[in-house]
Amino acid sequence: MTPTSPLHPALLLDATLPDGTAADVHLADGRIAALTAPARRAPEAAGRGLRLDGALLLPALVDGHAHLDKTFLGAPWQPHRATAGLRTQIASERELRREVAAAVPVADRAEALARRMAALGTGYVRSHVDVDPDTGLDHLHALLEVRERVRDVIGIQLVAFPQSGVVTAPGVADLLDAALREGAELIGGLDPAGFDGDVDGQLDIVFGLAERHGAGVDIHLHDGGPVGASQLRDIADRTAALGLGGRVAVSHAYALGSGLDSSELMLTVQKLADAGVAVMTNGPSRSMPPVKLLHEAGVRVFAGSDNIRDAWWPYGTGDMLERATVIGLQGELMTDQELFLAADLVTENAAVALGLADYGLAVGVRADLVAIAAGSVPEAVAAHPERLLVLHGGRVVLDRTPRT
Repeated sequence: MTPTSPLHPALLLDATLPDGTAADVHLADGRIAALTAPARRAPEAAGRGLRLDGALLLPALVDGHAHLDKTFLGAPWQPHRATAGLRTQIASERELRREVAAAVPVADRAEALARRMAALGTGYVRSHVDVDPDTGLDHLHALLEVRERVRDVIGIQLVAFPQSGVVTAPGVADLLDAALREGAELIGGLDPAGFDGDVDGQLDIVFGLAERHGAGVDIHLHDGGPVGASQLRDIADRTAALGLGGRVAVSHAYALGSGLDSSELMLTVQKLADAGVAVMTNGPSRSMPPVKLLHEAGVRVFAGSDNIRDAWWPYGTGDMLERATVIGLQGELMTDQELFLAADLVTENAAVALGLADYGLAVGVRADLVAIAAGSVPEAVAAHPERLLVLHGGRVVLDRTPRT
């Protein structure tokens, strides 16, 4: 049994659970051992637990889409370089990342961001990592190293991401194959029509490698309008044909947020729902997918931070509650019920999309938990509250709980 110590508490006193009930949370061996009413607490228990004093307790936050290898966090501030389009932005990023890497290695910057995420209550992050002719597998190897360094505070899932394309970039298919052999859990893609100009060619490679390696799929899709919607339906068809429901996600899916008439929108949404394809949004776009509509239609929607202080934009803090707020504002999520949905995007929905089976706030699951200075889930989304306690596998990552 895990010993009781400042790093491994055995009892959390007077937590407010997501449903509004009060509970003492008993921990053992890195898991939730029991949930009991505070009124049934033995008098001596008050002296041996961490006091939450009614603070909201949630399962760990989940960041469903990040780029740990791209961040400039830990390096000197880099002024943003505006460019005219996706290809020129990728070329600019390639030049800038060489300059930054000369000062601070990829692994050090990625670790700094991962630890910041953990301190804000994120227990798991899915990070896309560039795999292209310029970097080869160097960024993957760096993030595999970082994953080991931070395993006590945060879990990292890796997507082999072809930032320079798949079909149009020589040798990338072989690099993606190697990345899946060497530790990436998922294979990514990038605008099969808009970037590669060959939908079937890119999707044949991506889904072929997924089937060969038993890997998941997470495709960046910025293409809008009917062109983007057609690719979404193609992805849904391939997902259904290979029995990959629940293991495929489309990141951004801007086509769902603009340029479609209602009949094509609903046809596409239904295809995604039937196939079990999830949709990730990071929020700040005029073409953000309609979160409420997708949720009501049965599509699993989850959230990610996307880029954090890198060549793509200078913004981002790594705070997934803040991200839920941004998405809530963009999607006009205002009622308490809708704010619960915003919270689900960064907790339960994201956990399911990432395939985290041992997740939640129930007896027997891993004690990946975050206590928040709020009295309810809607308040936690709306108020930007302080994190009071973060546990990863029952181990303290952050502790700001009151002391007697």
